[in-house]
Amino acid sequence: MKKNIILASASPRRKELLKSIGLEFEVIPSQIQEHIENENFSPELIENLAMEKACDVAAKIDFPAIVIGSDTVVIIDNKILGKPVDEKDAFNMLKMLSGKTHQVVSAIAVVDTETKIILKDYVISYVTFKELSMNEMTAYIKTGEPMDKAGAYAIQGLAGMFVKSISGCYSNIVGISVFRLAEMLKQSGVKLL
Repeated sequence: MKKNIILASASPRRKELLKSIGLEFEVIPSQIQEHIENENFSPELIENLAMEKACDVAAKIDFPAIVIGSDTVVIIDNKILGKPVDEKDAFNMLKMLSGKTHQVVSAIAVVDTETKIILKDYVISYVTFKELSMNEMTAYIKTGEPMDKAGAYAIQGLAGMFVKSISGCYSNIVGISVFRLAEMLKQSGVKLL
């Protein structure tokens, strides 16, 4: 019997990435609140958050499904940058990233509601920003784009012009590693292609 696939995230970027690999899925956002900003980074912290999100949704449904939970954070100097709370916060984040290399970590959890098997993993990509001027940061913030993004930027949007180089998985920086997700879905018996 074919299991439904559920994305436990309201992120439009994750939705697009899942569609890009031909997945048919339903979105049921998790109600788990994230409170990890300013914590010292550990991969397990992000993995566990992705798992909590997937398990939160898995507990609410009563049909066989594969639930995908994910969380993406930006790390600079071992500190987690979440989504900015206001424009000043966004400015401070961009200032921290200016001229430096930071990490983008996306964790993925895949929960099978029938077998109760949980797979979890994370992917790290490295992003190097050019030196940003005050004017560039201010103008970028005025567009509104940074306000719901981890680290206050969207690589697939206007901030792409700030990125000197990346090392690692591009889709991971956008919101979820489609490569790693596909591997985990295959392990869970989901047929792709």
